[in-house]
Amino acid sequence: MSNTAAHTATLALVGDRSPHVVSHTRIPRLLDALAARDRLVLDAYWIPTEDARTSDAVRGFDAVWVLPGSPYRSEAGVLTAIRTAREEGIPFLGTCGGFQHALLEYARNVCGLARVAHAENDPDAEDPLIEPLACSLVGHEAAVRLEPGSLAESVIGSGHTVERYFCAYGPSRHLDTLRAHGLRFSGRDEDGQVRVAELPEHDHPFFLATLFQPELSGDGSHPHPVLRALARAATGHAAARVRQLS
Repeated sequence: MSNTAAHTATLALVGDRSPHVVSHTRIPRLLDALAARDRLVLDAYWIPTEDARTSDAVRGFDAVWVLPGSPYRSEAGVLTAIRTAREEGIPFLGTCGGFQHALLEYARNVCGLARVAHAENDPDAEDPLIEPLACSLVGHEAAVRLEPGSLAESVIGSGHTVERYFCAYGPSRHLDTLRAHGLRFSGRDEDGQVRVAELPEHDHPFFLATLFQPELSGDGSHPHPVLRALARAATGHAAARVRQLS
């Protein structure tokens, strides 16, 4: 392997790739823009959710991005990928469905809420953590207020942002329990509903999840700050890995 290849950060794109999911079609242009504009080169691999059911599927990557496109073919695969990234300190981003399942994984495996469910996957669940939104956000733009001192505020560079959504589900209960176990809800809409979650830096180098979809910002030629931050975290992870091997 050449020195260039050895230093190139690898990115696991976890999701069921489809030409009908707009965010999926944006990925190639976003990766090109990150390389050309920001000199952040990522070697990206798509991992179907059915192939992500073992922890080895994303182990060894420099970043994991769980993409929109739910209901996923394998909920178990998505949850395993998120858990591996969280427990092993791999930079992580979850957007839309990735946000929802990041909360689900945390509730089950950190908070001990083994019976919580995603209503899109289990409409008859007795304890849905993720339920249909009172007002669907499919195709909407909306304001998000970010907590001072949060990773989200640092990444976006402001305490206020307007973002694009394409989702109809969000968190509904047990939020106090998730917060008590260390998950930070760092972004809310104007009605106070949770839209961003993260782990503190002392718990994880980069763990961020947004209900909005930063990959839909603009035309894809200027990557959203959240995507640039993930890419920087991935390249930093790759550099640290190379130092450990040298």
